[in-house]
Amino acid sequence: MSRFDFIVTPLSGLVLVQRKAIEDDRGFLSRFYCAEEFRDAGINKAVAQMNHTLTRKKGAVRGLHFQYPPHAETKLVSCLRGEILDVAVDLRPDSPTFLCWHGEIISAANRKSLLIPEGFAHGFQTLTEDCELIYLHTASYHPEAEGALNVADPKLGIAWPLPITDLSARDRSHTFIDENYQGVVL
Repeated sequence: MSRFDFIVTPLSGLVLVQRKAIEDDRGFLSRFYCAEEFRDAGINKAVAQMNHTLTRKKGAVRGLHFQYPPHAETKLVSCLRGEILDVAVDLRPDSPTFLCWHGEIISAANRKSLLIPEGFAHGFQTLTEDCELIYLHTASYHPEAEGALNVADPKLGIAWPLPITDLSARDRSHTFIDENYQGVVL
């Protein structure tokens, strides 16, 4: 019996993962990841790094981050506490959805995760206080390969549901996309 439903999104390769829980009067058990089941769903990358974040303020935004090849990564993002709008932006220049974004509400309560493939930027906005996330990455972090987009870029037009209450100086400083932007070639 599969512990996951893999749901396609409008952006090719971006997958919403619905975790299925086994529940009884004590609580529940839910898998975050199973290499065999993900491989059977066509997702065949090993986990190289795991990160855990806490974002305290409701309305805070983190992102939009990615890594350039050869350190491009797939991320599986899950919410352990709270609720967020998780956003992925397609940066693949040969994709019909180049520079399009898709967002999903993920939370501890709904047990959803977003599987973000290589060639996508990722960010999120907290919809509640004290949001904790866990990320599974298929590549380790390499600062020299880091890239980012500005969360307020009008070319992206991301509809953040709340006013942005907190944004790091680093994320605020990312430039806007111009006519020379080439995307991420994998």
